[in-house]
Amino acid sequence: MAHVTREHLDRLLEQALLADDHSSLARRLYDVAQDYSSGDVSRASILVLAAEEWRAAGQPARAMECFQLAVEDGGDAGFDARAGIADTLFELDRPDEAREIIETIRAEGNVSTATAHTIAETLVAYGDLQGGLEWATQAALACDENDPEQVAVLRTRYRIRVDLGLPEDELDELVS
Repeated sequence: MAHVTREHLDRLLEQALLADDHSSLARRLYDVAQDYSSGDVSRASILVLAAEEWRAAGQPARAMECFQLAVEDGGDAGFDARAGIADTLFELDRPDEAREIIETIRAEGNVSTATAHTIAETLVAYGDLQGGLEWATQAALACDENDPEQVAVLRTRYRIRVDLGLPEDELDELVS
């Protein structure tokens, strides 16, 4: 069992960035998550990082496994890992399943800004600008001024509104 520090993860990420090898990093992150006992970063966060690396390596099925393990772990992953599952399902051309997960997240309520932002970006990436706007607006209205995600979600919302040909509104004016 291993104690995982932020510095340890940063070193892994830096090495992989230099090597430009997403598969290797995904395997290493997965192994770190399997050996995890405690740390500065949750096991779920490590699994989400591994999932993202598997996706970057072109292996969405392995990414799904890691996202699912993150959900089962229940630790803080920075956002609801089910949003990652939905994104991966879209990538696997399974949009009905992806939308079902998104609607489950919506129905449960109390969606974090990061989760709503992730879902907004996913919907936009797969052609649903109106759905993306709804999620981005929800995120923008729900976050407070101290939320580190606020500027990013406001920019995403603004970009979607421009793509839809909508005029600026009071939330768009907050984008600086």
